[in-house]
Amino acid sequence: MQRQGSFGGSAAFRIRVTGGVLLVAHLALVAWLTLRPLDVPWVTPPNVHPLAGIRADLALGGREAARRLGEGLALLAPLGVLLPAVHGRLTVSPLASLVRTAAAGALISLGITLLQTGVPGRVADVDALLLNTAGVVLAHLAVVPAGRAWLRRCAARDAREGAESGARRPVTLQEELSQGRTPTIPRVGIAP
Repeated sequence: MQRQGSFGGSAAFRIRVTGGVLLVAHLALVAWLTLRPLDVPWVTPPNVHPLAGIRADLALGGREAARRLGEGLALLAPLGVLLPAVHGRLTVSPLASLVRTAAAGALISLGITLLQTGVPGRVADVDALLLNTAGVVLAHLAVVPAGRAWLRRCAARDAREGAESGARRPVTLQEELSQGRTPTIPRVGIAP
């Protein structure tokens, strides 16, 4: 078995590790931003009516509405790229990847919203959950399909160059351990 680099991994391994480190760092930043207690004289009631907060933001005018909506979209948007990077597959259904990423983003946003209910000065807001999930989906759609296509092209080019040069490709651990079909035991009937 040949090993590449000091970690013995390929580009996929490096992408997973880098994605994992960035994911943890981003979630720590989000927790710090959203779960710090606020020192405010009064707190608004929780928003449990979908789109009511977005309508109120739009009523504030162009710049303020864009700032507030942009903050909601951008808070968890990096998860749309980091979650698939941690997953690390190049050949996966684009729809399945989008659904998994959107569901994970929605669950993380829901967790943050539920944790905020116990933090002084913070209130639950269903519109924040909607905006955060939309940000995850938009970031995923903007980056992940093109990134996976580029990585697949690079992998195909590397495989072609390796085959043309006659270089022996590295054997993976699974290929090394494979010893053929697993023997099966014929079923024996049960006595009455």
